[in-house]
Order: sequence, then C-alpha cells, then structure tokens
Amino acid sequence: MVQHTGEMTTNKIWRVAVLGAKGRMGSEAVRAVNTAADMDLVAALGSADPLTKLLDVKADVIIDLTVPTATEANVRFAVEHGIHAVVGTTGWDEERLNSLKQLLGEHPGVGVLIAPNFAIGSILATEFAAKAARYFESAEIIEIHHPNKVDAPSGTAAHTARKVAAAREAAGVGASPDATETDPLGSRGAKIDGISVHAVRLRGMVAHQEILLGDTGQLLTIRHDSFDRASFMPGVLLGVREVASHPGLSVGLDNYLELS
Repeated sequence: MVQHTGEMTTNKIWRVAVLGAKGRMGSEAVRAVNTAADMDLVAALGSADPLTKLLDVKADVIIDLTVPTATEANVRFAVEHGIHAVVGTTGWDEERLNSLKQLLGEHPGVGVLIAPNFAIGSILATEFAAKAARYFESAEIIEIHHPNKVDAPSGTAAHTARKVAAAREAAGVGASPDATETDPLGSRGAKIDGISVHAVRLRGMVAHQEILLGDTGQLLTIRHDSFDRASFMPGVLLGVREVASHPGLSVGLDNYLELS
C-alpha cells in the first residue's frame, strides 16, 4: 500500500497519474504535469487501463478527468490505497460525497479535492457573487458550454448557486421575486437552492458563466470566460501541490485559496 500522511508541499517531486488522459482536459493535464518542475508524470491512463497500474508506478496523486460514471470508482480505489486525488469530473451528488467522506474517515492521511472548476478567475467570480448577492433582490445564473458537455447544469453553476443561496439565506434575503405561474417547458431553468440556473450549449464555446444580480434600477453582472482549457491548468497543479496538506474531503478549489 502506498502511504501518504501529510507530506510537505515543498521540495518534493510529486508522482502524478492522470486518469482520462486521452480526453480534452486530460491531455491538457498531461502537458501541464510534464512541464511542472516539481511533478513527474508516472501514468496517463485511459478507460481501458487497469487502476492497479497506479500501484505499479507508485503514484502519489491522481488527477481524475474522466466521466461521471467512472469517477467514483477511480477515487475510491485511490483512497483505499493511500493515494491522494484531485478530481475535476462532475457527477458527485450528496450521496456520493457522503459515502466518500465515510471512506476517507477510514484513511485519515489521504486528501481528496473535488473541484467544480479549476479556473482561478471562475472561482473568484463565484466568491464575488456570493459576497454581493445579499445586496440584490434577484439572482440568477447562466452557464454556457461547448455542445459536447454531457451534463447540465454545470458543476460550476451548481456550486455557484449553492454559495449564492447560502449567502442570501445567512443575510436574511428572501427568494428572488418571480410571478411565473406556469412553465410547462421549463423555460425558467433549473432551481438549485432557489436560484434559477440556465444552461446553454453552443459550438465555439468552452466554459462561461454569468451571475446576474438585479435590484430596482440596476443590474450587476459578474462574468467569467474560459476560452481555452489551458486556463484550468494552474488550478489543477495547485490542487496537486496542496491536496496532501488537506486530508479528508475538500469540495471547491476555494478551500485551498486565501480568499477571506
């Protein structure tokens, strides 16, 4: 078993394995790890490769950029074998997260980061929106992605909606006003903790989010655009460097940033 118990994140060469290495995000992560001076790419696995290879190459950290149907099994395998995990795959609902927390309780030295978004600008946009939302009567979110994205709404939009809703609730702000009585086609979007989230899929887009905050006579729009998947890589590498210092489960890269 590979054991990792709170290693320092300095003066170490991290042995990194990328899962989903043949996908768009995965191939970008492979390039990023290969160019990082403090990392050694020890495996680039596709869907047909056995997870036991992680043990053969003595991986310290996996980067999981696979698909929702595979990510849970990948991460659980890593945790059970003392390997830290940085996860950018969606599909982690509350049931899966709670099950993972229980497993991590049995492996107290292992850290897992599940990040809806690795772009630092996107994380800051979410934080800005959460801070501003208490001052506006209305709040809605529009997320725009490429048409090959398999899930909607995006994990980023769902995460933003929950943070905005929590901030509004803590401040005693009521639900956004909405006189809609009938919406048989779902035109008002998905409701996440009371926040309407609208998903758009367009050719030519990568990953984009707008948080709309409205009040009488004014609109505040907080928007972030990722035009290239390379924009996610500084966050991915930050996660690899920090995950061992944060044992247990962290949801959101903001947990690794000094934002307060």
